[in-house]
Amino acid sequence: MTEKPAITETNGTKILEFLVAAIALLFALQTIYATGFGLFYPIEQRAGVYVASALIVILGGIIQLSTGPEKSSFTKFQILLDIAMLVGLVWSIQRYMMVMTVMAEDIYEIETVDTIAAFIGIIVFLEITRRVWGRTLFICCLICLAYILIGKDLPGFLAHSGFSLDQVAENLWFNLNKGVFGTITNIVINIVLIFVVFGVLLETTGAGETLIKYAFRVTKRTRGGPAHAAIVASSLFGTMSGSPVANIVGTGTFTIPMIKKRGFSPAFAAGIEATASCGGQIMPPIMGAAALVMADLAGIPYLFVIAAALLPAIFYYISLFFSVTVEARKQGIEPEIDESLMIITKQDKLNAIMFATAIGAVVISLLLGFSPAMAGFFALCTLGVTSVVNPMIRKDPSILVKGLIKGAINCAELMISVAAIEIIVGVLDTTGVGLKFAGLVEHLGAGSLFLSLLVAMAGALVLGMGMPTLPAYLIIILIMGPAIKLLGLSTLVVHLFVFYYGVASSLTPPVAIAAFVAAPIAGANPFMTALMALRIGAVKFIIPFVFAYYPTLLLVEQFDLATFFSIVPRLLMAIYLISSALSAFDRVRLDWISLGLRLVVAIALLLTSWQIHWAAFLVGATILYHHWKVAPDKETAALA
Repeated sequence: MTEKPAITETNGTKILEFLVAAIALLFALQTIYATGFGLFYPIEQRAGVYVASALIVILGGIIQLSTGPEKSSFTKFQILLDIAMLVGLVWSIQRYMMVMTVMAEDIYEIETVDTIAAFIGIIVFLEITRRVWGRTLFICCLICLAYILIGKDLPGFLAHSGFSLDQVAENLWFNLNKGVFGTITNIVINIVLIFVVFGVLLETTGAGETLIKYAFRVTKRTRGGPAHAAIVASSLFGTMSGSPVANIVGTGTFTIPMIKKRGFSPAFAAGIEATASCGGQIMPPIMGAAALVMADLAGIPYLFVIAAALLPAIFYYISLFFSVTVEARKQGIEPEIDESLMIITKQDKLNAIMFATAIGAVVISLLLGFSPAMAGFFALCTLGVTSVVNPMIRKDPSILVKGLIKGAINCAELMISVAAIEIIVGVLDTTGVGLKFAGLVEHLGAGSLFLSLLVAMAGALVLGMGMPTLPAYLIIILIMGPAIKLLGLSTLVVHLFVFYYGVASSLTPPVAIAAFVAAPIAGANPFMTALMALRIGAVKFIIPFVFAYYPTLLLVEQFDLATFFSIVPRLLMAIYLISSALSAFDRVRLDWISLGLRLVVAIALLLTSWQIHWAAFLVGATILYHHWKVAPDKETAALA
């Protein structure tokens, strides 16, 4: 008699696990089918995706509670609460479908029961957001809700006209343009989800491990060795993962111990992995699926977006290479070739072909004029066909099914963040606070483009802290975008500007989520790792200013050949001077005067005045010549 509850509990958990897996698999399959062939009307599709996402996340949480080591009355209460939340959310979404169906055919006045349903749905989504994405996004949503409800009583420019509960419900819930079921939801469902599934499936088929091997092979003769390999691997892995954290976990567990073994400090090993993994989000062609959303929001062809993002991303990774090289010289680390790490098997070659074919399918589809969504569909189909080159897949095809399930779970978590973002968007649009904020930025900038961009950068870093790439970008562009647009910059420059700082926010203390994930793997202090990552990735904070003043760097914006050949060598020199100055080393240790001089020259190199930047170029060339020709002789003499 006493064993029956345990057996029942075990069986119940297994049933829930099977149910979550089944829902996730159906979610993935409908995403693939709807992307390729179209299936649902907007109302039903958005409602169905949110219901599936809530089921996956909430039931997954119940499974964790049921299988946890400790059972208590509070645990049982939490499970009951989760069930109640799920029931309430399903009812709220069902009410949304009913009301929107009526609104499509006739005029409908929001009733009290509709308002109750809307607020229940919003509250449940907020609680799920807190569990999945932490407090940052949750608190942002609470602030926005508080603002739309009581903002009329605020002083000065922050005050708005005021909105009733029915009006709040209509704007945040019963709306196809804004609120939880708004435009961003539609963009993510139709374009982004297919690439999330694609990225996870690509990793599942063995591409990740192969990328790391090739990265080690390419960088085998460099001083940095595994540190340089981490940069290469993370740039390729990160463009498809869409998450710096996933990138760090996927590549860092292998590269970080190897970086430490080469002689780098734990903080540097974790810092370089964090910065490289964050860089994957700015690397075309996929850019963690953010490029797809950017293209849709900005109304710019996807090919233009990835073409524009290419050179800034390359310069960023060059800066990381410089930082590692300088640090290796500083630590006296010489190249070491470990052939065991670089054995490329026949299977690795096949996996590389599979990876290249799948990514190539995206690019070719776009060049042929297909939509980004169809490009993702063709890439996924290509991957499904070519995955048979992996003997593990041939032996156990269920690996692909598991990949689809994992991809759907990632999609579900992403949709929860989208719901939260849509709440923020609904508040901003309804209250008009975004335009007020734009005026504030313009005022603080005092008519100066540089100061205005500096204020915008600070705001973007604060808004993006603690958030994954896509939610951070969406929130920043919706709040800061109008403000930066008023500065006279093009739409593409504005979007890339805020996107860079959305990504950089994961490196910025005190949150620095990427550094805090990498630190435990390296056995380093998290805060010191964040500071190290900030030093290594400093160029990421500079590059957006460069292409704001020199849009020709984006290739598709006001391209001028003379300007292009002027800024490229100056930017390369500036990057090297900054990297060596922040390391306080270049063949020999730099004193404070040399360090300061390098930073001043680096800044001068990027100014728009040709008299200043060409004079700085000559000074910079002199500095580098001195340290590459004279400094080694001094170092040899000192050793003697």
